[in-house]
Amino acid sequence: GKGTSLGDRLLRWYLNRHAAKMFEGAAHAGMPGLASYDPPRADDSSIARAANALARAERPLLVIGSQALLLAREATALADAVTRLNVPVYLSGMARGLLGPAHPLQMRHARRNALREADCVLLAGVPCDFRLDYGKHVRRSATLIAANRSAADARLNRRPTIAAIGDAGLTLMAIAERAGDPAGRADWIATLRARDHAREREIDAQAAAPAEHVNPIAFFRALDRAAGSASVFVADGGDFVATASYILRPRGPLGWLDPGAFGTLGVGAGFALGAKLVRPRDEVWLVWGDGASGYGLVEFDTFARHGVPVIAVVGNDASWSQIAREQV
Repeated sequence: GKGTSLGDRLLRWYLNRHAAKMFEGAAHAGMPGLASYDPPRADDSSIARAANALARAERPLLVIGSQALLLAREATALADAVTRLNVPVYLSGMARGLLGPAHPLQMRHARRNALREADCVLLAGVPCDFRLDYGKHVRRSATLIAANRSAADARLNRRPTIAAIGDAGLTLMAIAERAGDPAGRADWIATLRARDHAREREIDAQAAAPAEHVNPIAFFRALDRAAGSASVFVADGGDFVATASYILRPRGPLGWLDPGAFGTLGVGAGFALGAKLVRPRDEVWLVWGDGASGYGLVEFDTFARHGVPVIAVVGNDASWSQIAREQV
């Protein structure tokens, strides 16, 4: 039976009070409204200086990262702004797909060489971290423009010539509105395009090479041909995904999801579930490494129970290849 001592009664009072506070309002549950949000914007002075620097440059270059797509509804406007700037661009992270699969300004290969040759580099939502060799990929004499929400990330490891602190996507759009005549870059764009074509020929040769089991390069060439025009690629893995990243061509803005710079494996099944629920008519391809698949393979039970059809491929080479490659 229930204890009747003072201690027992106090304990029951405390537990009941605690439970009542935890579930207060449960009988009147409702959907919360969206909070209003005013994104940070770079000041006019930095926008003007950046626009002038790009206009004067003979070999300008854009590198756009995930942060520039935080305002997802502005993706189309951002893509239009990049086109108006007429500056060759490399896309990384969730910015992959921003310009579609075959935009004439988008470069996919030899980024390091391009950064070393460019006389003006605009990093949009991209810090100078290990992916840019802590800023060393950009030559010292180049004008470096950092468009970033974080002042610390804009100045990480290397101080930029111009820091535009605010939303990176909005900054690019504001720069495009001020940009002058973008003519005179045909030779620079053609040089980078020729390198891309040469690298694609190398990849074709690697895809044709015989392999003991499945040649992953040939596989991704085939997947790229098979995927629909409205596909979403969810990439979760190390070595297998690293290969996918330079072969698969995301079909449009917000068409690529991956674990991010810190390699937080295991996000793939959740990302695929969310992507298919938000875009039910699109194909969702889940590209898994064999190690990463172990974190979320059980979610196929979720997909089946809730009628969420996704297509998953697992690159199974029975090892942590990205680790083994470095050790060997």
